[in-house]
Amino acid sequence: MVQSSDKDDMVDPVTSRDLEALDAEACTTSLSLESVTEPCEESIQFRAKFIDDISTFAASFTPPASAELLIGAYSDLFGKLKSVEAKLSQNRTMLQQKIPDIEKSLALVNHLKKKHDEGETITTRYNLADILYAKAEVNSSVATVHLWLGANVMLEYTYDEAIELLGSRLSKAKTGFAKTTEDLAFVRNQIITAEVNISRIYNWDIRKKRLAMASREK
Repeated sequence: MVQSSDKDDMVDPVTSRDLEALDAEACTTSLSLESVTEPCEESIQFRAKFIDDISTFAASFTPPASAELLIGAYSDLFGKLKSVEAKLSQNRTMLQQKIPDIEKSLALVNHLKKKHDEGETITTRYNLADILYAKAEVNSSVATVHLWLGANVMLEYTYDEAIELLGSRLSKAKTGFAKTTEDLAFVRNQIITAEVNISRIYNWDIRKKRLAMASREK
């Protein structure tokens, strides 16, 4: 049977008389992440175990795990999953903002290449300040563009090179966005599983304590 403590015992201060008992129980004060997860082929490489029979699951540990230990283990897992969720959400937002920028740059280079092939001069406006623009003519016969690569680095590319580079970046960004979205959905499902397990373990412990109390009153 799973052992549990009364509420008053949980708030009593530890005295010298308790040291021996604490040393004996030191190995059962927490459960590892592996005890409440199972390996999988997803990117985070583990999934939360769903407990079909809580009594059997608790008894599978030596000594049997208490409700407090089980809830603590799933609460730790819940916290780790929430951290992963936050990181994936941040990455997804970044990619979601990045894709339109790459698409605009790719469309612009394609437009410049088309005008170059047609031998036309391009008239456009460029930004001088926040709300100030000026008219300019772009000589597309040069057939080169400068692209920002990040970290204040800009390089010159031919139209074809720029189209190839931007196309590759766009493809990677879309693939990354789709994969991140898939991973995020998986992690959120694991969060729900952890929450459901915590709730079920808590209810199981309440029922167990009520049965024990009723048994003592007879």
